[in-house]
Amino acid sequence: MPDHPHPLTATSLLGLPGIAHGFFTREGGVSEGIYAGLNVGLGSDDDRAAVLENRARVAASLGQPGAPLNTLYQVHSATALTIDRPLTSPPPKADALVAATPGLIIGALAADCTPVLFADPETRVVAAAHAGWRGAVDGILAATVEAMVQAGADRARIRAAIGPTIHQPNYEVGPEFKDRFLAEAPAFARFFTTPEPPARPHFDLPGFVHHQLSAAGVNHIEQIPACTYADESRFFSYRRATHRKEADYGRQISAIVVT
Repeated sequence: MPDHPHPLTATSLLGLPGIAHGFFTREGGVSEGIYAGLNVGLGSDDDRAAVLENRARVAASLGQPGAPLNTLYQVHSATALTIDRPLTSPPPKADALVAATPGLIIGALAADCTPVLFADPETRVVAAAHAGWRGAVDGILAATVEAMVQAGADRARIRAAIGPTIHQPNYEVGPEFKDRFLAEAPAFARFFTTPEPPARPHFDLPGFVHHQLSAAGVNHIEQIPACTYADESRFFSYRRATHRKEADYGRQISAIVVT
C-alpha cells in the first residue's frame, strides 16, 4: 500500500477557498492484519499507537499537521453537534459535527455506512455526518443541515457530498427491514430491489441518503461512486468482515476543515 493517504475528493467541494476535505480510504496507513492500512477507529481493537499515527497522517494530509481529528462516539442517532473547539475524551455520543472554526478538523467514521461532507462556500460553515440506515431514516441529515443554518449557513448554498458506502448490489436486507421503511412512507419502496424471487430485498442506502438530503432542502448534492463492500483494496467493510467471520474491522474517515 502507499506510504501516505490518497483521499478521494468531491468536485463540488474541491477548490473551495479556505476549505479542505477528503474521503480517506484505507491506503497510506501503518496498521496491519485485518486493519491493514489507514484504520482511524479508536473503537477498534487495533494497536492504539498505529491508529493515532494514522489519524496524524489524515490531519497532515488536510494541511493541519499536529491537529486532532474531532470524531464522535457514533450511535446511529439524529443528533448533530456544533463545536468551536476540540472535543474532549471520551467523545460525545452523536452522529454529525458542524464547525466554522479554522483548523478544527471534523470527521465521520464509516465502514459501510454513508459519510456525508457539507460546506457553505461563503460562510465556511462545514459539517461531517455519519448516516447509517437508522440515522438516515430518523433524520440525521436534516438535523445536520439545520445545525449548519443555525451556525450561519444558507440552506440554498449548502453543498453536500456523499462518500464511499455500501451499494445496493451488496446490501441484502430482511423483509422486516423493508417493512420498517414502508411504514414510514410507501414511496420508500423505490429504494429496494429484489434481484430474483425468492431472493431477499437489497437496499439503496446512498440513494436514500440523497433523497433525505433533498428533502432537507439541499440542492447541491454529489455522490462518489465507490462501494466499500466491493472494493477491498481501498475500503474497510463491516459487512464483509462479518461475512468472513473476522473478529473486528477497520474504519475509514471522511473529514473536512476550514483552513
